[in-house]
Formats: sequence, C-alpha cells, structure tokens
Amino acid sequence: MDPIERLGRKAAQKVRHAHRAPTAVPAVGTGNAGSASGTSSAGGVSGAGEPGKRKPGADFGRMPAHTVPLTARATPGQAPAAHVKHPAPTRDAYRRWGLTAPLAPAPRPPAHLAPRSARGPYALPPVVDHVRTKAPVVFLTFDDAAGRDPRLADLVRDLRLPVSVFVTGQVAGPGRDHLGTLRRLGAGVQNHTLDDRSLPALAYAEQHAEICGQQDRLQGRFGTRPRLLRPPSDAYDQDTLRAAATCGVDAVVLGRAAGTGDRLRPGDIVLARAGRPGTTLTDTTARMLRRIQAQGFTVGRLEDYV
Repeated sequence: MDPIERLGRKAAQKVRHAHRAPTAVPAVGTGNAGSASGTSSAGGVSGAGEPGKRKPGADFGRMPAHTVPLTARATPGQAPAAHVKHPAPTRDAYRRWGLTAPLAPAPRPPAHLAPRSARGPYALPPVVDHVRTKAPVVFLTFDDAAGRDPRLADLVRDLRLPVSVFVTGQVAGPGRDHLGTLRRLGAGVQNHTLDDRSLPALAYAEQHAEICGQQDRLQGRFGTRPRLLRPPSDAYDQDTLRAAATCGVDAVVLGRAAGTGDRLRPGDIVLARAGRPGTTLTDTTARMLRRIQAQGFTVGRLEDYV
C-alpha cells in the first residue's frame, strides 16, 4: 500500500474515534426534601370548626368533637413518592427565587402518630386546619393549579421544597406530566375528589363515589393510596366524614389562604393560590416563601406530621 494512502486511513480512523458518542453519566439525585432534621416538635394536630363550609377567620385552635389527637405512628402510613434523579441545584439557587438564604431544615416531625385503624373501625377522620406545634414550621399545600404550572417544578427542585398537592380527577390523568414531575420530586399527591363538586350538596352515595373514586384513580396511577382528603372549597358535613372513613382517608385537611399582611403561626397549613391577573402560581409561591422566611419560619412536609 502506498505510504500516503496508509497515513490517510489512519487519520480517518482518529477522526471517527474522536466523534464517538460519549457514555451517559447518571445525574445526581435530589434526595428527600422533607427528611431534614432539627429540634423536636409537639405531636398531634388540631381540627377545624363546625361541619359545612368553613368561614373566613375561623378559630384555628378549636377541635371538633369527632377529632381525635394523633399520637404514635412508628412509620408513615403512605409509601414515599418515587424519586427521579435530577442534577443537583447550584448552591445559590435560592437567590433565583428572591430568598436571602436557603430555607432552614424543617424541625423533626413527631416520632409517632396513631394510624386511623388504631382509633377504631368506625372512627371518623379528624378535620385538620393546622398542626399543633410550637416549632417555627408551616406546611405548603396546593390544589389543582399545581398540576397546570410547569415552572412550579423548577421552584420545588431548586429549593428542595416539601409540598403537598390535592388534586381532582381533572388533573390526575396520565397525560398530566406536571403532576407526575412534582411527585417524582417528592411532592405528596392527595385527594381533592373526582369532579370538584361541593360535597355537602350531594347525597352520601354520591360523596362516597367522589372520594373513593379519586382514591382509586390516584392509586392506579401512582401505586399508593392517598391518606389525606381536602374537600372542594373546604366544605364538608358528617356524610363527608363517614364516606372518607370508608374510603381509607386518615384526615380531612383544610387550608388557610394567608393574605399578604397576615402573620403566620406555627403549624399553619397554607394553601397557595395564583394571585392577581398576570401572575402565575409559581410567582405567588415564591413571594409567599419570602414571607415565610422573613417571619422566621421554614416549610415542613405535611405527610410527616399528619
């Protein structure tokens, strides 16, 4: 073979080798956003007021007669959400969302909470509007809007934010990728009924279908059965509680829509909603997180406390 031709073949082989596709490198996982430890908080939860739609400004410290304080659960009643590996956020990702520092670790949750079955086979689930604790922690929850805002996952990922999302059947279908992404990031996905209808306006059988139907749908999609129910508009009655009990609900969770000037209280279960026109749910949530931090609070994972 001609020496020049041999050199040409060797050069071509080197070019092909240099352009070979690189081997994929696994991404670094984000971990469990809600597992940070700190000082111990008081166990248990407090309930809401009378059955029916809760009035604004209701006394968050009252506990209805059917509410049973939760005290002793060795292991969580729901399997943790499956996590997907994501690149670790940069050390100063919090600055992107206007925070002055990373959110402080959540206090250690109560060591034990009693499962619903321990309260008897006919016990009604407690109605919870805040967690009874003196620790500087609040709980961030969302309804259906969380499954429609793609940027919310960026905020949750960057801040490793523990959140709980209560969804109806409208946003729980397999085509709703935003909800699946949030769950893979560690968000708790809980029941908000199938069709978002006011439950007290329905007969018991219809309420049962609304609650159990969504329990089945979420279990079918994610493999775990929700433990918590948020009734639409926070409206419920005794039939709601009876139906929830038969569907395997551990607690009925209401939400406090904290206004701009409101002072947060330890254990508040905050409902994040989109704000004025032109702002997204993510914008509102970032603004709320700045308030939470400015008032000396951090965010805990609701499912670890209720």
